[in-house]
Amino acid sequence: QVQLVESGGGLVQPGGSLRLSCAASGSIFSINTMSWYRQAPGKQRELVAGITSGGSTNYADSVKGRFTISRDNAKNTVYLQMSSLKPEDTAVYYCNLAMGFLNRKIYWGQGTQVTVSS
Repeated sequence: QVQLVESGGGLVQPGGSLRLSCAASGSIFSINTMSWYRQAPGKQRELVAGITSGGSTNYADSVKGRFTISRDNAKNTVYLQMSSLKPEDTAVYYCNLAMGFLNRKIYWGQGTQVTVSS
């Protein structure tokens, strides 16, 4: 059984920075993808950034140049460094783990609130 626990959310002013962390525990395959999604009130959940165990990354156009995703494979932890935050970034941020080939498994964290407001 896999568990994902996010931390680092909070209230920040526009232009500020936050660093989110997500620690995964349990039976985790070495080859996997960890991602950050977010969901604002009344909106669909969207992919923010993803990173494979090999280090390949991808970002939503809205966060390119401002957010950086990274991971520590030894710790099974993924990070999201967010800078130049905008009010539009306000959302619940969810950690995601995807792994497996013949039987693909998807896991979600409980979410952490990020509020960007003055």
